[in-house]
Amino acid sequence: MDKTKLAAPASVPRHVAIIMDGNNRWAKKRLLPGVAGHKAGVDAVRAVIEVCAEAKVEVLTLFAFSSENWQRPAEEVGALMELFFTALRRETKRLNENGISLRIIGDRSRFHPELQAAIREAEQRTAENSRFVLQIAANYGGQWDIAQAAQRLAREVQAGHLRPDDITPELLQTCLATGDLPLPDLCIRTGGEHRISNFLLWQLAYAELYFSDLFWPDFKHDAMRTALADFASRQRRFGKTSEQVEAGARA
Repeated sequence: MDKTKLAAPASVPRHVAIIMDGNNRWAKKRLLPGVAGHKAGVDAVRAVIEVCAEAKVEVLTLFAFSSENWQRPAEEVGALMELFFTALRRETKRLNENGISLRIIGDRSRFHPELQAAIREAEQRTAENSRFVLQIAANYGGQWDIAQAAQRLAREVQAGHLRPDDITPELLQTCLATGDLPLPDLCIRTGGEHRISNFLLWQLAYAELYFSDLFWPDFKHDAMRTALADFASRQRRFGKTSEQVEAGARA
């Protein structure tokens, strides 16, 4: 199988989630400041969006800034926030031209008011686009997401709109930040690390995991196509046996 070719439509994931790791190490290897790696990573974001859009992926979620990343050096955090702000301003027009809807998930309260306003503006400008959803996880953590969903349901119980017994996994899932979107089918992590680092903890329960040794700035078109081809070669069983899955495919 030529893994640089796009997977057949029936084998394409509806939702791809990516942990973009390795920007700092990419820069360090080149004796550059860490922010240079983050800037270089923007080109990889564009490449991955292009491949996903042409492959007919419906949703792409990128882990841009975790709730734990505030612990990084203040200079790096500041540079990341500035890069985020600049990218929002610069890329919204491009997203609109390509029919892409932008969403930002995570706790926005810690962001500067100007950045919060830029997020709202970018989301509003692209809200009617329907070709593809680009979701950026910023100040996001999977544990935070589950906790805020539980809080929403607790308030409903307190108000008398729900009984505790009404709370099911399906209902809780609708209260997550991604609740109105399909669950991720494929989760990619670059940079050689093999963990999910508090990313979409609930949503990734049955996602296929794909790990790449490439640093994120080097993860471009061919690397993304290879990941999609790898996904297409897997059998997803969801607790069933291989025989059951194969029988269902023949039915």
